[in-house]
Amino acid sequence: MDFDLVHRKNDHLDIVLDRQKARVTPANGFEHWQFEHCALPELDLDAIDLASTVLGRPLRAPWLISSMTGGASRARDINRHLAEAAQHLGLAMAVGSQRVALEGETDWGLTRELRRAAPDILLLANLGGAQVRGPKGLDYARRAVDMIGADALIIHLNPLQEALQAEGDRNWHGVLAGIAEVVRHGEVPVVVKEVGAGLSAAVAARLAEVGVSMLDVAGSGGTSWAEVEGKRARRPQAAQVAMAFAQWGIPTAQALHAVRQRLPGMPLIASGGIRDGIEAAKALRLGAELVGQAAAVLSAACDSSDAVVEHFNILTEQLRVACFCTGSADLAALKHATLLPQGPAR
Repeated sequence: MDFDLVHRKNDHLDIVLDRQKARVTPANGFEHWQFEHCALPELDLDAIDLASTVLGRPLRAPWLISSMTGGASRARDINRHLAEAAQHLGLAMAVGSQRVALEGETDWGLTRELRRAAPDILLLANLGGAQVRGPKGLDYARRAVDMIGADALIIHLNPLQEALQAEGDRNWHGVLAGIAEVVRHGEVPVVVKEVGAGLSAAVAARLAEVGVSMLDVAGSGGTSWAEVEGKRARRPQAAQVAMAFAQWGIPTAQALHAVRQRLPGMPLIASGGIRDGIEAAKALRLGAELVGQAAAVLSAACDSSDAVVEHFNILTEQLRVACFCTGSADLAALKHATLLPQGPAR
């Protein structure tokens, strides 16, 4: 087992959980957009329909419990709580990186037991871009999907984080070719996401060209993995390098708007610092099919599945009221609600 890799995953959890108590995060860009209020919605609030179908699976609300952790012992309980909540609420769920489970002797709860806890949800496996490059990439991808009985595979791109880790993958030649290989020969749809620095329209277009089924823009505004790596750096010089990039990235709203303009037909996920149901409504209006949260629900996931359910019930009610006050009877109508740019978003 790679104990250094497991230790790194535990460090990540500790730092992200501690930063929930008091932190300043970069803006996610949604403050530059404002819905026009509808004073006469002519709707029944309780009848507003938030259901949709994504990658062939029905969802009762457009939430994705985003990738959080896949290589620490406590990940077993975290993922079980998340899966149970997703099943109860009819949401989608993505596991954290499965690299440790694939390369080590312990699966950390990333088994078919997760699927048994949530038989009806849209469940996504997860590997890093650096793991799908090279001759083992396709095998890793197939094993990751089979390990949990996933409906799709997320390949995450985190070049900034890897560049700032002493143990990070520094050679990224061939990552796009590796993604293309998994798309061509894998058995499930491939989703590609960033991890908090955002997908540009240009990169999104290159991914679309190789046949990726869905993109998660995962912009800046939430957890800064540069800051996380800065806090776990062992040398002051490495910390200084990392902290210079603490606010690096494309704000989530900006990335979402740009990718949707470039790729009008590509299914999109919006994640990266989305804090409430109002910002989720803005993301859906700007072109997302799903809205992801990770760090914001991590504390609840450490507690219980009931705490996760309560967290998403609050977000869903906020989203429902946003639909009501824009005159939107369902998610399709929300995509036509009047959303006005404010200040720099113009």
